[in-house]
Amino acid sequence: MLDVRPSPIAGTWYEGNEKTLARVVDKFLDEAQLPTLSGEALAIIAPHAGHRYSGAVAGYAFAAVRGLQPDLVAVISPFHNLSNYPLLTTAHDAYGTPLGNIEVDKAALAELSSHLDIPITPVYADKEHSLEIELPFLQRALGGGDREGRPYKLLPIMIRAQEVDVAKKLGHALANVLKDKNALLVASTDLSHFYDQTTANMLDAEMLKRFESFEPESIFEAEQTGKAFACGHAAVAAVLWASRELGASKVQILRHATSGDVTGDFSSVVGYGAGVILK
Repeated sequence: MLDVRPSPIAGTWYEGNEKTLARVVDKFLDEAQLPTLSGEALAIIAPHAGHRYSGAVAGYAFAAVRGLQPDLVAVISPFHNLSNYPLLTTAHDAYGTPLGNIEVDKAALAELSSHLDIPITPVYADKEHSLEIELPFLQRALGGGDREGRPYKLLPIMIRAQEVDVAKKLGHALANVLKDKNALLVASTDLSHFYDQTTANMLDAEMLKRFESFEPESIFEAEQTGKAFACGHAAVAAVLWASRELGASKVQILRHATSGDVTGDFSSVVGYGAGVILK
């Protein structure tokens, strides 16, 4: 029996019923109108709010990798709660959603640790939403681990210390681990928080431009100088560094929207972006 991480958000942040969740996520994937992708997708950038708010944008990111059959999916997210640990992962054997379980690749985690001088701390029953929220999209886009489709395993990493050196070292270590594997990378981030719609669109356009530049250092510069914001900026930077070492050469932004586009309240919004990293 797998020790499955208990979900703190199923039924609130996303649908708690298996059939309803599958239908909702499939709709987001089906409605994504992708542009022509100029290369092979190695990684994606996806938002992590509740599916009601950011699911339509996330659908673009996951539609870009729909039907791929990786053996390993590395999901890199921020860690929004207080912690003294710079990098965290789950101590459980698997993540569970209403669509089934996705087993954690403990061997890949151990290999990743061996390439880092920063510890990866395993934690039980974490409350982090930004990693889990991506999993139903993976399960519908790639197949659901133990229920349907081709099985794949998960390499989950949550970044608490959103610092340049931490992200750079993590990116390099990820590239070392994934270079000989059939793998997909997912960077989980939202964009600006709680500005009015006009300001949010301006800030988000700048951050998405930094993503497209494929210069991870510029993401930190934007964050530190207040030119743009992304709560998972270190996760995106780490995935960009890893993708570059794995042969990627382009970031293509697929979609941007805000919570205001869903709720109709444009006075205080959260920004969401979707992108794909191509080889």
